[in-house]
Amino acid sequence: MGAVVQRPWQPRVGKGEEGNRGLAPQFHRKPRELAPASFGCRAASGRAEQPSGTVNLSRMAESEEADLDAFLDKFQGPQRYEGAFNPTTWEQEFDQIPMFMKDAPSEINPKQNPDLACLQSIIFDEEQSPEEQSKTYKNEGNDYFKEKDYKKAVISYTEGLKKKCNDLELNTVLHTNRAAAHFYLGNYRSALNDAIAARKLKPSHLKAIIRGALCHMELKHFSEAMAWCEEGLKLDPKEKKLLEIRTKADRFKRTEERDLRKAKFQEKREQSQKEALFKAIKDRNIKLSPVPSKDEMAISTDLAEMSLDGLSSESSIGAKVCLEDNGSLTWPVLFLYPEHGQTDFISAFHEESRFSDHLVVMFEESPAWDIERKYIPKELELYYEDEERGDIYQINTETTLLEVLQHKRYFIKAGTPAFLVLVKDAPFSKNYLFGKKVHQLK
Repeated sequence: MGAVVQRPWQPRVGKGEEGNRGLAPQFHRKPRELAPASFGCRAASGRAEQPSGTVNLSRMAESEEADLDAFLDKFQGPQRYEGAFNPTTWEQEFDQIPMFMKDAPSEINPKQNPDLACLQSIIFDEEQSPEEQSKTYKNEGNDYFKEKDYKKAVISYTEGLKKKCNDLELNTVLHTNRAAAHFYLGNYRSALNDAIAARKLKPSHLKAIIRGALCHMELKHFSEAMAWCEEGLKLDPKEKKLLEIRTKADRFKRTEERDLRKAKFQEKREQSQKEALFKAIKDRNIKLSPVPSKDEMAISTDLAEMSLDGLSSESSIGAKVCLEDNGSLTWPVLFLYPEHGQTDFISAFHEESRFSDHLVVMFEESPAWDIERKYIPKELELYYEDEERGDIYQINTETTLLEVLQHKRYFIKAGTPAFLVLVKDAPFSKNYLFGKKVHQLK
């Protein structure tokens, strides 16, 4: 009796329980009306017995009224009868009574909740046949389903199936109903599995076929949905729901096939563009970091490496190298100002453009961080760093981007050429270049 009983059942609470939750009963005093008595009584204080007709009824009424007052005062005073509800928490205490519970625990311990365990054992009598128990769980699941409590409905239907009764029709219904509950929970794969199980038990069960077709629709298995509809329409050619699902599935399937063709065409187009871009970069002797595979036959691998490591600037700054219709290249270019921790980004730097042309536009007005107003185009120097050797190369601002990118010691990282901008003869520039080997780009 001490074991924990694990069952999904929760007491079904009547809809009118709130009306029973009144305050404690109120007692109203009402004077008693005493009829004349013909019996005799003894006089108080040892007096001789008086004839019955001379009984003092007024004194008797006062005595009984006093006794009644004393009795009622027990309920009006601070004393409370044992086990009474607490006036401030009586609603919570009321909820602990099994017959009036709104929610019962999923695990019922007979020691802690003997009344609840007893009530459960009455409803789910283990002495019932498996068929009777399965039917009880099915009915409970249906109640939960009507209340849109689909999780509890799934549990109840599952418990019914666990009884492994020999009623084929009942098991079919349990699987079909559980499929419906799973469906409304968004568990389309589980719902489909139940629909399949129901059809194995009874291939002609139309509700299971409809539910399975709906699951295939949600899973975007449009061909399968149409196949299920065809099976169901063989049983009932006029089934409206199946006709609607089949029409919808056919439309979605056609749309999916069209989109797939478009996607494949776009994929081929992009692949062709990547191959053309790769060829243009290679023909210019521009080097990416890391360098693509030496096996030129594995072009797809090379392109993948380029996309991930050499040309992947698009994800971070929204631009990437582009092969124009005339065969020229435009690059995203990054300028870094180490003195101020600032950067400038040019999304489309044509390979034949000179650096000086961009510097004039960039510093037509002094940026807010240039407080000393010393970043003047003619006073600026451009450098790039050879990270492998640790050397610095100075760039002539009148050279083009392509000329720099073609230098044997320039490697493009992340698809974005980057350059340092320093002010000529400025103290910071001297300190920055101190101890480093500086080459003039030729």
